[in-house]
Amino acid sequence: MTAVYLTIDTEYSAALAEGPGAISRAENFRRMIAGDVPGGPVGIFHQMDVLERHGHKGIFFVDPLPALVWGTQAIADVVGPIVERRHGVQLHCHTEWLALAGEANPLGDRTGRNMADFSLAEQKRIVALARDLLVEAGAPAPVAFRAGNYGADDNTLRALAAAGIAYDTSHCPGFADSACRIGLGPDDRRPLRRLGVIELPIGCIEASGGRLRHAQITALSLREMVAALRHARDTGIASFTFVSHSFELLSRDRLRVNALVRRRFEQLCAAIAEMPGVTTATYAERPPAVGSGPVPAPILPHNGLRAAMRMAEQAVSNTLYGT
Repeated sequence: MTAVYLTIDTEYSAALAEGPGAISRAENFRRMIAGDVPGGPVGIFHQMDVLERHGHKGIFFVDPLPALVWGTQAIADVVGPIVERRHGVQLHCHTEWLALAGEANPLGDRTGRNMADFSLAEQKRIVALARDLLVEAGAPAPVAFRAGNYGADDNTLRALAAAGIAYDTSHCPGFADSACRIGLGPDDRRPLRRLGVIELPIGCIEASGGRLRHAQITALSLREMVAALRHARDTGIASFTFVSHSFELLSRDRLRVNALVRRRFEQLCAAIAEMPGVTTATYAERPPAVGSGPVPAPILPHNGLRAAMRMAEQAVSNTLYGT
């Protein structure tokens, strides 16, 4: 049985919280967390509705660092409904929030866009603080972490190990230009032990020219995602990780519903429910195991027709919802 980890990065927007166009915390929640826009809502409450309708559990990676600006209640408003509905809550960190925290910044005047911008000692402080803020907001102690922007490095893994966090899922083999600086490459596609934690790579498929494409709801078509899962099941891959975001079913300006992506998410959940040999899971219910078998792990081969159909669909999506 192949475990499908449906992971959703759940985060307020730091960009919308600063500058002359800054919006309130409530408005930030409405847009980025709840997705409560014309035609919506399509944020985490809708995503949980869809998951539950098809008998699935999601894993919500919640960023608690906005508590440095707005207090713990801002995170409790996110965590509470997820915990109540028995989905997984894990730890996410966008260190951009340190620049907005003022005197609450645990590193004084040190700021940076990504975890990898900080020393090991600084990352240990960030991880410990973020973990404590998440638990204070009502989440169980997290066992997994994903860096904002995938921007972790090997020191991030050392910091997670020091904090007792067993899994990291910041390595994205299919996203060549990501901010991840962990010392792994595109062939590292199975869960593996590294520096005291288990690294859980994000799923991917083969693209043209031998490149890879990551398994994000907005990056692959429904056909590609379903084919990737069937391939993973048929080649004995123990787990496959998808990535989405609390705001991902919205247009790029976060002001309208993206009907194409909303339908894609619904259809993916339906397809998983109907597919023999696969099941959604949380890390608590089915802890990820270190992979075995050929290295690199097999991935869905490139298919020109599937890729062309995806590009056509994304062209339509960008035309209708790209602003």
